[in-house]
Amino acid sequence: MNLKPAIAIALIALTALSGCTRRGTDDGPVQAKGAASEVRLGYFPNVTHAAALIGVEKGLFAKELGTTKLTTQTFNAGPEEVNALLGESLDIAYIGSGPAINAYAKSKGEAVKLIAGATSGGAQLVVKPEINSIEDLKGKTVATPQLANTQDVALKKYLAEKNLTGQVTVQNVENAQSLDLFKKGDIQATWAPQPWSARLVAEAGAKVLLDEKSLWEGGKFPTTVIIVRTKFLQEHPETVEAVLKGHVAATDWAVANSAEAKTTVNAALEKLTSKKLGQKVLDAAWDNIELTTDAQAKHFPQLAEDAVTAGVAKEAANVAGYADFTVLNKVLQAQGKPQVQAAGLDQK
Repeated sequence: MNLKPAIAIALIALTALSGCTRRGTDDGPVQAKGAASEVRLGYFPNVTHAAALIGVEKGLFAKELGTTKLTTQTFNAGPEEVNALLGESLDIAYIGSGPAINAYAKSKGEAVKLIAGATSGGAQLVVKPEINSIEDLKGKTVATPQLANTQDVALKKYLAEKNLTGQVTVQNVENAQSLDLFKKGDIQATWAPQPWSARLVAEAGAKVLLDEKSLWEGGKFPTTVIIVRTKFLQEHPETVEAVLKGHVAATDWAVANSAEAKTTVNAALEKLTSKKLGQKVLDAAWDNIELTTDAQAKHFPQLAEDAVTAGVAKEAANVAGYADFTVLNKVLQAQGKPQVQAAGLDQK
């Protein structure tokens, strides 16, 4: 019997399998293709996305990416960024925890993965000076950046817990517009991320009625995280690793160089919005956030439940299998840093 053809076929099969990663989101195994020629990164012109702003402004992503082209796009809020991810016009995104969960749920756990944390804290309910309690919001209009975004869910959940659902008008308004509407008196409050809550206080006479930190144990909650298209992670793990190296570098540098980091963030915001923040606003916004690579995965089941309480989801998203911190922990371990825990979210 001539075994050569059979052996040749077996070798071809083994070679093909060695070039494949986990099953992709469409029609079968996805082949690893090495470094991507381009990576498309999304983020917001907000202080809560400081690591992204710094990574781009100081060239930290570009340094790690080498010959891979970095293309950036900014968004007002998470839901529109989710559409870009699911439409495959974006590869990696700094995004709020609520829309991050929604992206995973909409794709039935297939299209995206949670790969890192970015910011804890940095969201506040700011109100007109005459409003002294949550009950005083009855009959008033409160703004959030976008329907079903992280702050929209947080506000509606809080109103539901206070039995105020239906007694407060929630209006979805872009952050920049909410400042003008507040000054005009068209809205009386907003649940906003930084720097917008700080700007409302400094520029429009608002006051902080509630800091979202007070609603979470230890004052920590994932305001901004990083997610990636699953297929992109499978095809280009080296590129994802390079972006995360840039993210860790930006985070470490910002923590070690607070004053310069604020200046860098402000310069980036001026480029993106044509307006620089006043020093008082910048300081207040910066002091209200914590930059971290930990996505605080343990909170995601509760965040999924919050969307139901808020009335923006019919059932809690199943977040099992959502987290994949393999690449992040590789980067952290190589630098002698503690690894990030998935809290069971890496298992289905």
